[in-house]
Amino acid sequence: MTKTPFEPSAPEANIADMWQKALGNMNAALADLAHAKPKPVSGKAYDPTALLRTMTGYAFGLAADPKKLMAAQNEAVKQWADFWGGAFMPKQDTTPPVEIPRSDRRFSAPEWGDNPYFRSVRDAYLIAAKQMREMVADVPGLAGPDKAMGEFLLDQYLNAIAPTNFPMTNPDVVKRTAETGGANLVSGFANLLQDVAAGKGVVKRRTSDIFRKGETIAATPGSVVFQNDLFQLIQYDPATPDVHETPLVYVPPLVNRYYMIDLQPKSSLVKWLVDQGRTVFVISWVNPGAAHRDNGVAEYVRDGIVEAMDAARAATGAKSVDLFSFCLGGTLVAVALAWLAAQKREKEANSATLIGSMVDFGDMRDWSAFVHEAHLDALDNHLEKQGFIDSTELQQLFSAVRANDLIWSSVVNHYLLDKEAPASDLLYWFEDGARIPQAFLTSYNRGLLHGNKLTQAGAFEMDGVAIDLGKIKTPVMLIALKDDHVSAWEAVYSGAKLFGGKVSFVLGGSGHNAGVINPPAANKHGYWTGDKLVPTADAWFDKAIRHEGSWWPHWDTWLSAQGVDKLVPARKPGSGKLKAIEPAPGSYVSMD
Repeated sequence: MTKTPFEPSAPEANIADMWQKALGNMNAALADLAHAKPKPVSGKAYDPTALLRTMTGYAFGLAADPKKLMAAQNEAVKQWADFWGGAFMPKQDTTPPVEIPRSDRRFSAPEWGDNPYFRSVRDAYLIAAKQMREMVADVPGLAGPDKAMGEFLLDQYLNAIAPTNFPMTNPDVVKRTAETGGANLVSGFANLLQDVAAGKGVVKRRTSDIFRKGETIAATPGSVVFQNDLFQLIQYDPATPDVHETPLVYVPPLVNRYYMIDLQPKSSLVKWLVDQGRTVFVISWVNPGAAHRDNGVAEYVRDGIVEAMDAARAATGAKSVDLFSFCLGGTLVAVALAWLAAQKREKEANSATLIGSMVDFGDMRDWSAFVHEAHLDALDNHLEKQGFIDSTELQQLFSAVRANDLIWSSVVNHYLLDKEAPASDLLYWFEDGARIPQAFLTSYNRGLLHGNKLTQAGAFEMDGVAIDLGKIKTPVMLIALKDDHVSAWEAVYSGAKLFGGKVSFVLGGSGHNAGVINPPAANKHGYWTGDKLVPTADAWFDKAIRHEGSWWPHWDTWLSAQGVDKLVPARKPGSGKLKAIEPAPGSYVSMD
């Protein structure tokens, strides 16, 4: 008799070993749970009543147009009749009835198409999800944050009920359960108890402990040469006898640690830049606590970015610096450039590069759901109690926006399959989050996100100085990422038109994080360039030229074209006016 793919394949001795391991994990998990200390309950960072109002608004919106509702129901009846007519029947064509995005890997197992049971489960889910999304998208009378919140809540529900998340409707879990005699489910439940005991509200990725800061990750040689209450400034050792005269200063976002650009050596942007003869400085932000609660946008720009620029110039003797930045860091760089221009200090910045950064927040896609007046009020109350937003809360938010990749895939791996996830330096960095102070979030959320004041000349003020991006004459390059789920590339393009000087726009392939970490040796993703800015992003893309490989060399060439590209003897950290304080990556990057 031919064995089915779901019959036990492991010898009985192996299954006994698996059960022994599973029961050991369960005992350890119960011990952790018994000794777990209760976590203090703080106020919510969102308004639950706003969620209820949104759902009520959708219900009334559907009821307000009975003809449209009836038409949708009739169409649904036809689709389900077609589905049941062919359900569980052998088929030559196993193509899903709804196109599945390439990025959605949930239904990649062959059984989803080959096995009539799993194929029918998959198709039923996809049809129902499509119908629900179409109905919610077409509800009249809802717009802006309310509409975005409704769509976000529906996505969370549909992601949660996907058949891939349940033992009997996931072929991989069925096979794994047969192989282990059910030990995977016991050990997976132990993993769940351990996460509950940890009290962080996130699924922990259980990977081998191969990433150690300063050794296997964030390991490019260098030294901290300056520090204050907000940041440490790292200067990296040169790799060439001569270097470009103008140093580079990197401004990271506050949400995560700086070293996304210094992961493993093979993918480190820092190492690559040093190898090109660049003198690289990196800001490593402090992990703020209650004592930093009054540090707002002004402090991070003035005492952070501008202070780092001054320190880099002092360390090298250069007259100006090239700034480069990522995500929120780029938004702060734009504010810093406008502030310097208002102070007649614009020549201190030779150029600025903003990667995956928005200055026009008129189109935030999924994120607009959170820029809601009620949620901002609730967040203000939450921040008032503790003085900052915790890194775990931020991680939960970012994970929810990409729930299938960052939540449910881990649920399946750890709680159902009991498999250790492949080691990922990028996900290690993602989980190494940082807090954000109360004053910063309040000023950033109210003034920039909700008010979108950078699009209005002088509407946003810093230290009493009107911020006008149109006054910035510093050469700027904006690098957007085509599949960016945080800073949509069209929104980045819209912001490019706000700067008053010469602006270059580049569109890289891939997403918000992976599109940045794109070493030339990998020859991946590709990028697009265009001669000039035109009224719309789509019009620019229609005439853009696609290039293979990484955008890094293109950017390096652009940097050399800004001002005089003079070479000078390499500068070793500590050899100038600023002395070395401690080796890279410094102590701030490991602050709890």
